[in-house]
Amino acid sequence: MRRTLYGEDHDAFRASVREFVGRTVVPRQEEFAERRLIGREVWLEAGRQGLLGLEVPEEYGGGAAGDYRFNAVLIEELAAHSMALASSLAIHFDICAPYLVELTTDEQKKRWLPRFCSGELITAIGMTEPSGGSDLAALRTTAVRDGDDWIVNGSKTFITNGFQADLVIVAARTGQGKKGITLFAVEAGMPGFQRGRKLDKVGQPEADTSELFFENVRVPSANVIGEIDGGFVAMMERLPQERLGSAVTNVFHAAAVLEETLAYVKERRAFGQQIGSFQYNKFTLADLVTKIDVSTAFVDQCVAAHADGELTAVDAAKAKMWTAEVQNAVIDACVQLYGGYGYMREYRVARAWMDARVTRIWAGSNEIMREIVGRDLGL
Repeated sequence: MRRTLYGEDHDAFRASVREFVGRTVVPRQEEFAERRLIGREVWLEAGRQGLLGLEVPEEYGGGAAGDYRFNAVLIEELAAHSMALASSLAIHFDICAPYLVELTTDEQKKRWLPRFCSGELITAIGMTEPSGGSDLAALRTTAVRDGDDWIVNGSKTFITNGFQADLVIVAARTGQGKKGITLFAVEAGMPGFQRGRKLDKVGQPEADTSELFFENVRVPSANVIGEIDGGFVAMMERLPQERLGSAVTNVFHAAAVLEETLAYVKERRAFGQQIGSFQYNKFTLADLVTKIDVSTAFVDQCVAAHADGELTAVDAAKAKMWTAEVQNAVIDACVQLYGGYGYMREYRVARAWMDARVTRIWAGSNEIMREIVGRDLGL
């Protein structure tokens, strides 16, 4: 499908990202899966390539392209390789970056952003709690003022990059209701900040995901991000970008798997002919390609709208929900086309099938996305 979203600069950037993935990640893919994390050397190389500071001003070591389409290109290429690579790095450059660029003081920017861009400072965001799920307003982690500091107690779970993050943006309760939430930068080495085990997930083993525990962690006021009690609004304002990034990941992860499947069905033979030439399989593939093309067109429109500052929370919810459903349907059909081989971990399609399932849950479950869309309909 012909796309009009990108220009020559985006195409050149795409080529550099593809080269980075092929050189830095592909040769060590199995090692990262076994270690259940993406090695710091990848982060440092991404920093040297200028991939981590796309939204960061140049004075702090970033690129400050001012064009979200570069974020989207980077996410597309990472997702085409694996969901885990896209989710780990995008948490940093696409999700945490807006908090650290838009809500921080000049002193905080100088302290964190240069290392953020270089890959020396890996970041994560701590919203989800064991008992809360998608209900951010119900979080139980607390922060109580003690002089010039805050004492943080509580826990977070399912935190991508949590095991090796050097800085975690933690949402904690400082008052009552939605207005009583504040964001804190909790840094590695602070007494009382503990990481749990790397969680044993169904898919995406390369993405380190862990529990985080805070026991009387003393956080200085200099680490408050944004305004006191302004955390809920800050998160709501930035969730559309997170959901859009998730949508881009969903589409291009599925598209890459489908492309490999098309090549497979042209090579694999049964009953004396290519399995892709059987009418049922041909019709199935026609449906899958159409779903990807239609989804790409909508996501491209959302990316363009976001680049212009016009993406709505409702359209972001639609994009996230729809692409998660499409991705899972497409990859499940691809597994079927591979037959028994599709159920073998050594085949990428099997790993992709496991990797994709969580996308209907994270960034706000698809049920929550439907609630957002439904409310917009006046229901």
